[in-house]
Amino acid sequence: MENIILTHNEIEHKIRRIAYQIYETFVNEDTVVLAGISSNGFVFAGKIAVVLQDISPLKVLLCEVFINKQQPSAPIKTSLPLGECENKGLVLVDDVLNSGTTLVYGVKHFLEVPVSKFKTAVLVDRNHKKYPVKADFKGLSLSTSLLEHVQVVFSPQGDYAYLT
Repeated sequence: MENIILTHNEIEHKIRRIAYQIYETFVNEDTVVLAGISSNGFVFAGKIAVVLQDISPLKVLLCEVFINKQQPSAPIKTSLPLGECENKGLVLVDDVLNSGTTLVYGVKHFLEVPVSKFKTAVLVDRNHKKYPVKADFKGLSLSTSLLEHVQVVFSPQGDYAYLT
């Protein structure tokens, strides 16, 4: 059984709002790196990048972050060399913040890079943290039971998020 928690239009609105928040936060930067966690986080980062380039003069670099979600302590790979992120603003992006495991290992990976400012963004924050990590920019905060799961679907037919 699916309970739709975000429709396509609501997701579009949240992407636009997050893009404005990122622009306000990084207004003094020339370049911002949107590092999206593979795969849905990267899709979400790409959608934010489109709006950000439309509303601001910021140069946006997209970076895909590959984290093994079954073994998050395994080496992390990125589509951009870490040197490309130096002295730039960076936003680590994921679709859903569940326990915080993926996000905290992603943050740890980028801590080795001297960035000018570091923030996190998620579409849905489930409020079930295992680690002391928070999303600086979030589309929706949702208190759910541990038995419920949030799924985000990005498709050409329309994006949506649902609870199972």
